[in-house]
Amino acid sequence: MTEIVMDQTPPILQGPSEKERKYDRQLRLWAASGQAALESANILLVNSGAGTVGVETLKNLILPGIGRFVIHDNALVDEADLGVNFFLDDGCYGKPRAQCLASLLGELNPEVEGDWSPKTKNDSLGSLLKKSPLFTAIMYTYPINHVELEPLEQYSKEHKTPLIAVHSTGFYSYFTVRLPGTFPIVDTHPDETATTDLRLLSPWPELVEFAKNMTKDIDGLDNFEHGHLPYVVILLHYLDQWKATHNGAYPSNYKEKTEFRQLVRDAARTDNPEGGEENFDEAAAAVLKTVTSSSLPSGLKEVFKYEHKDTIQERPMFWIIADAVNVFYTKHGSLPLPGNVPDMKAQSKVYLQLQNIYKTKARKDAAEVLQTAQAIAGAGREVDPAEVDLFCKNAAFVKLINVEGGGDTAPLGSKERLQQVLRTEMANDQMAEMTLQPMSLFPIYLAMRGLAYCGNASADKTQLVEAVKSLLSDNLSNEEEYGDINEKLGNVAEDLARAEYGELHNISALTGGMVAQEMIKIITKQYIPIDNTCVFDGIKSRTQVFRV
Repeated sequence: MTEIVMDQTPPILQGPSEKERKYDRQLRLWAASGQAALESANILLVNSGAGTVGVETLKNLILPGIGRFVIHDNALVDEADLGVNFFLDDGCYGKPRAQCLASLLGELNPEVEGDWSPKTKNDSLGSLLKKSPLFTAIMYTYPINHVELEPLEQYSKEHKTPLIAVHSTGFYSYFTVRLPGTFPIVDTHPDETATTDLRLLSPWPELVEFAKNMTKDIDGLDNFEHGHLPYVVILLHYLDQWKATHNGAYPSNYKEKTEFRQLVRDAARTDNPEGGEENFDEAAAAVLKTVTSSSLPSGLKEVFKYEHKDTIQERPMFWIIADAVNVFYTKHGSLPLPGNVPDMKAQSKVYLQLQNIYKTKARKDAAEVLQTAQAIAGAGREVDPAEVDLFCKNAAFVKLINVEGGGDTAPLGSKERLQQVLRTEMANDQMAEMTLQPMSLFPIYLAMRGLAYCGNASADKTQLVEAVKSLLSDNLSNEEEYGDINEKLGNVAEDLARAEYGELHNISALTGGMVAQEMIKIITKQYIPIDNTCVFDGIKSRTQVFRV
């Protein structure tokens, strides 16, 4: 007889750490790897104008725990600041605005290190960029003078640092994300249902054997076993039957898949008292989505076709792994198996066996890609197996942002590009008017760009339209080409003037939330950031993204 010791101390259960409790919700969004990237980030805010939108953005980065921030702001706090900025109080009046903002923002999260500039007359933006640790991302707000903008753009180009411009005036705002060259995203977080890849039309030997062993006497199975066959097994079994009667071909078009789906439905038992035949319902529902042949997604095609301007030794590890995946696809005609199996009705033991078959195949594929990547990288460069695993699991959803356009597409940031987008948007507006669809927000972007370009905080309608014409380097009076753009620019100018060309805190706060979200995507290299400009219309509560 076994003696039970009553005074034994039970093992200590380790609960979540204080940090895990603090950041619980965001850890669910971007996991520990994303949080680590955020905590190592060093952000520079070059604040100008009212500066509210920049501060609101920074607030939304400090709360989730960036590592460090610096605010560069030449202004002293005046009465106008106290009316539009929640992060200033009466005690700040007459003091350096950067100092007060850094102090009060720092109270939001003591774990974040904050600093400010200029502390002396000799502390220019250029000297700050030279003496500070490398910045992860730089943000600046309009209006900004060319003396400060030039060193920011030079720093961004030299250090490959993302540069984010934000402009908020009246009920309108926009922000532009300038990424340093082509920016690949591996962990795009696609919808779970979209990642299902069961390879039913190209099963490997272990999966085939597993399915055949379970269905070799499918009609002789008792009701419980028949009602708990995993739908993967059911589909593989009846796909074999279909091939036998269709010259060895799988169902390929909608008509054939519909017939095959009916074949699966007809195989369900109608008199099964052991929990019913929900597994056959699952199998029938999965036909259209899972009975498909492997193909190369457009995002990955773009990755494989990308023309490099550097040597293999100079390329980031992403491109080495991408080349290895390309070799795998060329050899096998399919991407590495992700290895995830969706939930389905099945006995626990059988479901675990099925999971292991898929996971084993996924590990084998990833190991092959790793071996190829190591060969491509050559001696002296190590390939992280974790990076390879992540790429293999997300290969079908890899995305390139900021790819240089080819053909007749004008370069991003050029006047020709602005003209192209304008023509496209004006043509779309003509159709939108007839179909009662929302009109383009591009005139808002042009008007705000014109406001910044002319450098006049109280510009009238005529000055604003003329500034836009200078930006476009074209005559907007050509009604045949540009339609009623003059009138639209004038309407936006009136709305801007109504707000006295100043920031409204609610619009800046909302814009700051959007900008912070995009910056987090860039810092963590997760999800898909915008490409590359987002315009917000606070009057109609609409956003629109343009690639300008």
